Amino acid sequence: MRRCILMFNIPLINQTLIEPISRGAEELLIVSGYATPTMASWHMTRIKELSMPLIGIKLIVGMTNYDGLTKDVHEGFKQLVYTQSNTALSKFQCQYICQGPPVHSKLYIWMKNGEPVEAYTGSANYTQAGFSLGRREYIVPCNAYDAFSYFCSVERDSIYCTHSEVEENIILQPINPVLEAENGHVQIVKGQGVEHVKLSLLARDGETGRRSGLNWGQREGREPNQAYIPLPAEIARSGFFPLQKRHFSVITDDNKHLILRVEQQNDKAITTPMNNSLLGEYFRNRIGVANGAFVHSHDLERYGRTDVDFYKLDDEHFYMDFSV
Repeated sequence: MRRCILMFNIPLINQTLIEPISRGAEELLIVSGYATPTMASWHMTRIKELSMPLIGIKLIVGMTNYDGLTKDVHEGFKQLVYTQSNTALSKFQCQYICQGPPVHSKLYIWMKNGEPVEAYTGSANYTQAGFSLGRREYIVPCNAYDAFSYFCSVERDSIYCTHSEVEENIILQPINPVLEAENGHVQIVKGQGVEHVKLSLLARDGETGRRSGLNWGQREGREPNQAYIPLPAEIARSGFFPLQKRHFSVITDDNKHLILRVEQQNDKAITTPMNNSLLGEYFRNRIGVANGAFVHSHDLERYGRTDVDFYKLDDEHFYMDFSV
């Protein structure tokens, strides 16, 4: 059963989230009781990888004034809004219900030329779990104009995730019960026994890869900051990380938030799928190497680490420790 959870329900995804684009739909309006930034980033990346026209995605998360949000989910949504404008990805906007009754609906409305043309409703939240085979979710077509009217009615009770007063309207909960924060850094609470793995940033010869790993972009015609964390086959096959190009959220020890995925042939690399340069920029900043510069093994040794630890909080949330 666990293996099934890690697999997407492709027919449900295609029907609800992809195929209307081929019929000319330009914008997707979503009301979802619960939602995750990993689903939004996966969706935006999937549209790009299919070479489909980019769209606008406007998400309203409905249960935020009842359950609140964890800080990492909130930061993830904000980062999607801020970073997608600098990438060749669909435009993303996110709002939270902050007044009136909470909204538990799941509604997907496709717009063309400013008019609703298709709509779907059912049980699936806008999450990777909601669109996986591990959940027996059901979605059916519904009246597009009625759905659009409903969207407009609940939107009046929402606030943008980037609004300066969002924390005064939404309860933001601690990032995770097994993490603690102090002086801007995050660490695993001792004694929790969280499953973890250690990944080397060096190649088998003890050096950084010339055109791989942290130096993936060090070749003509590539953005030089592009990078990935090498993933040994035995760890890729162990089930520790989600596969099938599913996105997962990472909190770093210096309190940064990254969205990553496992990709490449034989699942050998961990990357930042929305922009492969983000990971390289992160590590270069941590070890004191200029953006775009080649990373040598002695740069990592001078910093004090040649590897990184990943702790699994749940199937979609991880903690990455690169502290000295």
